[in-house]
Amino acid sequence: MNTNNMLLIDPHVHMTSRTTDDYERMRKAGIVAIIEPAFWLGQPRTEAGSFKDYFSSLVGWERFRASQFGIKHYCTIGLNSKEANNEALAEQVMELLPLFLYKEGVVGVGEIGYDDQTKAEDKYFRAQLELSKEVNLPVQIHTPHRDKKAGTIKSMEVCLEHGIAPDMVVVDHNNEETVKDVLDRGFWAAFTIYPNSKMGNERMVEVVKKYGSERIIVNSSADWGISDPLSVPKTASLMLERGIDPEDVRKVCYQNALDSFGKSGQMHESDWLTPANVDQREKFSDNSVLRGGQTPVVGDINTSGELDSNIVR
Repeated sequence: MNTNNMLLIDPHVHMTSRTTDDYERMRKAGIVAIIEPAFWLGQPRTEAGSFKDYFSSLVGWERFRASQFGIKHYCTIGLNSKEANNEALAEQVMELLPLFLYKEGVVGVGEIGYDDQTKAEDKYFRAQLELSKEVNLPVQIHTPHRDKKAGTIKSMEVCLEHGIAPDMVVVDHNNEETVKDVLDRGFWAAFTIYPNSKMGNERMVEVVKKYGSERIIVNSSADWGISDPLSVPKTASLMLERGIDPEDVRKVCYQNALDSFGKSGQMHESDWLTPANVDQREKFSDNSVLRGGQTPVVGDINTSGELDSNIVR
């Protein structure tokens, strides 16, 4: 994997589901910052308290865990579309959201949108769009897996109906069927690179060749399923191999994510341009990323993901 020491951002990755080994590999592959959207955990939650603890982990423990490997962690907070169908629970979650959207490191309302495109999903999607206006944060949209094109167009139309500027909305999980509609309407078009489904990195190369790099974003959406937290560096490497201009690769795998979510005022390039200081002796609520007998890393990790020569072990 050769990205010529290019800095990379993965703006959609569910690190709650991943191991510290993934953080280590991601940093060595050039990923300097990530965004973790609140999402469905696989098993439906039954109480508002489980959402509260989950949101707390996104702004707390997970942010700390990433820092232990020299990665800046940001997140988006929202009620996901799948669980919006439990209306009694959804009402309680809606009351929780304002408590977290003002937290440090929260760069958007998300991921929200449609799953089965039910009335309940529509209700809470609209409510969260209104909330995004109140807190002046970007919106991260989950487009449905079924009837994707119609759901994607509907998502954008509802955003416009609520007065949300297209440049404040990242429409995710695009494919060849939806990309033109999203770009033509002025929204950010994000693509999830999965190993065996959705968009593969070969297909992503062709999308960038056809549409260029304006408002196109690459992410991994790595989670508890079969997915790859190195999808962004692997796609960047393949793009370079296939002759795509390095500046275009930089835009779709770094700059566009920064420009879109940077509108939150919470995400700045200066957050990671200086070497990241790592001290694995630190703890969060008495928890460490280390286990018995492991030697903590103390020192700087440079922008290429390597330990500087003055590292202390």
